[in-house]
Amino acid sequence: MTGKTHENLIADQFGPRAAAYVESAVHAQGEDLLRLVEIVRGHADARVLDMGCGGGHVSFRTAPHVAAVVAYDLSEEMLQTVGLEASKRDLPTLRTRQGSVERMPFENEEFDFVFSRYSAHHWRDLPGALKEARRVLLPRGAAAFIDVVAPPDPLLDTHLQAVELLRDPSHVRDYAPSEWENALRAAGFRLTKSTAHRLRLEYGSWISRIGTPAVLSEAILSLQRKMSEDVTRHFAIERDGSFTVDVMTMEVSAA
Repeated sequence: MTGKTHENLIADQFGPRAAAYVESAVHAQGEDLLRLVEIVRGHADARVLDMGCGGGHVSFRTAPHVAAVVAYDLSEEMLQTVGLEASKRDLPTLRTRQGSVERMPFENEEFDFVFSRYSAHHWRDLPGALKEARRVLLPRGAAAFIDVVAPPDPLLDTHLQAVELLRDPSHVRDYAPSEWENALRAAGFRLTKSTAHRLRLEYGSWISRIGTPAVLSEAILSLQRKMSEDVTRHFAIERDGSFTVDVMTMEVSAA
């Protein structure tokens, strides 16, 4: 027994690799990021919460358009790196705050916008975190959650969760769109728009970014080589291990 909590595991996984996530091309670009900028543009007095900010790319993109952005994450090392990068980019309205998404240190109805991108699959309690997001959001506010989603087919779902966990032991679950919709509704949100796209993950950078041990990297490759044609086709698995996942952007308002 290690005595390690899930929160400790996340901090241990991501803290030492903060710079890799700030520099990650996968995280620093995409139509979904541009969509978040569209949402906040024209709201110069708004306050934005970047929930589970990781490398801070949502914060960096939205900060020039609003009055204040809080980059919120469990990893103190990640936040230090985000803060340094914000200074380099001359983003004085961006500040960082450390803590868990399930217990956020903010007042009720504190933010005009709550965004989360590629973070929710690490959350131990998705329903609890979404309720917290709803609590800190103004009644007239809007939120958006972006993450990899699992296919409804159990075969494809199982494969995705397996390779995610082998790569990163802090992975909890890539939820199916139906699971997201049910959780958002239960938390008090109304889904106003959902947009799907496909994201190719280059195997070498995907593995190195999180520091996956060689034995587990080889296990992923071995698993990919043994899978059925249905799995290979859906994830467009390539000879070097690169593959493609489904991503969903879910825009919501207070119900």
